[in-house]
Amino acid sequence: MSLLQHGLTPRLKPLSARRSATLSVLDIGTSKIVCLVAELQPVETLATLRGRTHLARIIGIGHQRSLGLKGGAVVDLEAAETAIRQAVHAAERMARVEVQSVIVSLSGGRLGSQHFDAKVPVRTGAVTGADVQRVLEAASTHSISPGRAVLHALPTGYSLDQQSAVVDPSGMLGERLGVDLHVVTAEIAAARNLMLAVENTHLRVEAVIATPYASGLSALVDDEAEMGVAVVDMGGGTTSVGVFSGGHLVHCDALAVGGHHVTMDIARGLSTRVAAAERLKTLYGAAMATASDERDMIAVHGVDEDERDLPHHIPKSHLVRIIRPRVEEVLELVRDRLRNAGFAAQAGRRVVLTGGASQLVGLPEVARRILQGQVRIGRPLGIKGLPEAAKGPAFSAAVGLLVYPQVSHVEHFEPRGQTGHAGLGSDTYLSKVGRWIRESF
Repeated sequence: MSLLQHGLTPRLKPLSARRSATLSVLDIGTSKIVCLVAELQPVETLATLRGRTHLARIIGIGHQRSLGLKGGAVVDLEAAETAIRQAVHAAERMARVEVQSVIVSLSGGRLGSQHFDAKVPVRTGAVTGADVQRVLEAASTHSISPGRAVLHALPTGYSLDQQSAVVDPSGMLGERLGVDLHVVTAEIAAARNLMLAVENTHLRVEAVIATPYASGLSALVDDEAEMGVAVVDMGGGTTSVGVFSGGHLVHCDALAVGGHHVTMDIARGLSTRVAAAERLKTLYGAAMATASDERDMIAVHGVDEDERDLPHHIPKSHLVRIIRPRVEEVLELVRDRLRNAGFAAQAGRRVVLTGGASQLVGLPEVARRILQGQVRIGRPLGIKGLPEAAKGPAFSAAVGLLVYPQVSHVEHFEPRGQTGHAGLGSDTYLSKVGRWIRESF
């Protein structure tokens, strides 16, 4: 079966560059679930975010502690449904609208990348929309691994005869047209169960987006994505990586380890409760030592002690000694994965850390040493109406889901036979491809 039939959802309807729209998105993580409702208003080109056609203004937000998920995948359907329902209800109350469909993020299911290419003869001397469609279909005839589902199929560049790195071949003269197609896949069972949890709350899933892609769309400026950068989204249960180069997502990967593993290390190392360990990490945690750590004392309650019991005190340096090895391990895994996949060079020695777990004090310094590059913390860009508490890196992926419909037209999926997305008349698949050629890149 060709990879096009593995798409989880119908092709997302392209967002009209001249129309306003109201969108709802759901970022389902291992530690928190965020529902955003936003109004998207058409804008003139933004200086640093040229790829965006709309400016999003948040009108409703709901966030809830995640339940029923582990490593980004659903492990308890009923608990996950409850948490999703509560987050959506909170956003609906604030926005005063009823949410009916959502764009959803996926960080579990062992995200991965495959690259395909194809060449076809140009039929009339000048490249037409039909030629572009044929070369994309030719690249899409490859099979993906059994048990995997396609999340994204992104053309990363065209070639025409001997000329490579063609951005838009439309109208150009040549004999053979080629394309490189980057396909992002996930385990089909993990993706289906996540969709099931959402659909059981009577919501329709419009699209499923890989978390590192969403985070990159939200936290990167155009020049970074052009020059080459690795976006490392550090969540509670997963750390996912997206490499952007030449303005495109060119590689995706994920590890089932995140901030919650640091919390568990603290709970075990200090024999305290998980909730107390999370509090210690948030208030005093750091990834690198400072001169005052031996002097600064912190109070720790034992796992069997009541809050009324007198705590015992430990130097802050003891906490740092527990946190640091796990943080180093995660960053070393990211470094090795990028090297083994051959994408370390394309990241261009630039790293953007985002996600809730990236807020740990001292993390950028440790990342600079291990990943040997320029490191910054990525926050959601070009968004209005976010409350102060939601302007940090923990909300990058959620905001990226609002950006995705503005760029989704570059993706290539076969139209589903009887869905509303493959209609007749002016919105046929061929006309969409033509429109995509005119508007893309």
